[in-house]
Amino acid sequence: MDTAMKRDILEPGVLAIFRLFTALWLAQTVLVAGRRLVRPGLPTETDPLLYVANIANTVLLLGYLLWPGLQRRLGRAYLPLALVLATIGPIILAHLSTPPGHFPFPNMAAVTIVELFPVLVVPLVIIAWQYDLRSVVLFSIGTALLDLPLALWTANPSDAELFYIVPTLALRTVTFLVVGYMVTRIMSTQRQQRHSLTEANVKLAHYAATLEQLTTSRERNRLARELHDTLAHTLSAVAVQLEAVSALWESDPAQARAMLDRSLAATRTGLTETRRALQALRATPLEDLGLALAIRQLADSVAERSRLTVDVQTPARLDDLPPDVEQCVYRVAQEALENAAQHAQARHVDVQLELAEEPEGRRLTLTVADDGAGFDPADVDNGYHLGLKGMRERAEMVGGTLEAESAPGQGTTVRLIVTPPS
Repeated sequence: MDTAMKRDILEPGVLAIFRLFTALWLAQTVLVAGRRLVRPGLPTETDPLLYVANIANTVLLLGYLLWPGLQRRLGRAYLPLALVLATIGPIILAHLSTPPGHFPFPNMAAVTIVELFPVLVVPLVIIAWQYDLRSVVLFSIGTALLDLPLALWTANPSDAELFYIVPTLALRTVTFLVVGYMVTRIMSTQRQQRHSLTEANVKLAHYAATLEQLTTSRERNRLARELHDTLAHTLSAVAVQLEAVSALWESDPAQARAMLDRSLAATRTGLTETRRALQALRATPLEDLGLALAIRQLADSVAERSRLTVDVQTPARLDDLPPDVEQCVYRVAQEALENAAQHAQARHVDVQLELAEEPEGRRLTLTVADDGAGFDPADVDNGYHLGLKGMRERAEMVGGTLEAESAPGQGTTVRLIVTPPS
């Protein structure tokens, strides 16, 4: 909160402007003094020592503003002291340069008050820039109260000069108040904007951090699903086949060896698929064959390993589907087929993939139905639970929906519906 003369942090650029003004003021003072003292034709009754004092006061102020480390030592008193030097010195020296009652020009005290305006307006602007309206009021009234006795002291009592001093001071004070009010309003608006921008930056940083955490979490979940869909399925299938090999090893060595070969082939395929998933997290068949052929190959592979009958109906071609939609459909089909083969003990599975053009856009539907044992959807401890959860997550990631219909002894139907962009 802004309080008069208590701001510890200086506004950006305020010292630079103050120093520039002081340097220009020093140059002007030196030029005026040189012109008055060197050219004898110009009338002057000012003591040359006052010119020297005026220059010395300006040099002192400039040195004060340029002194390295002084701001750090003085702290919050640094700027107020500089403003005092920039205000009191010029006022006193300006009136001392007008000898009491001896200056030949009329109304010289009032003229001096007017001539002080450009000198005092810069400290006024800096006060309004750095502090608040109360500081502006104190400065405006304070300079008027300092000017008044000095102007009365230098006024010529023989003319009507006394009647010009008070109105001139009043006009200058009102002008200072108006200018200071405008500057404080502008700076108040800028501070509010900076505060709002700072709050927005903090919120943006918090949002970015939250988004990064969510992205990391989603990527971990995605990687877990990829490993579940590749490595876990492969190991599960190999384990089932090896158990069959162990059972047939003595009674039917030829069939056991054939199953062992299929297990080795499945292991190599799973290993390759896992490596691909870890490197690119995208299934190899989709890259090589496209979605329709990849699902057909997937169904043939599951049917061969599990002695299932799988009927597949897909369009001849599926073009212009986003990669994430293709990935979702393929993985859901893979999960549903593996569940039918491993958990449902199904004998027949129907896989249908349809792409329909509707008024609201394209509609892609994947249906995987088996005649297996089925399950109770309320039972979360069955083998379908993790797979269904992963399938639903995949569907949600592409803006689709997944439905699972099942009952004990009545098989299972998994339906994925996605509306890909046109």
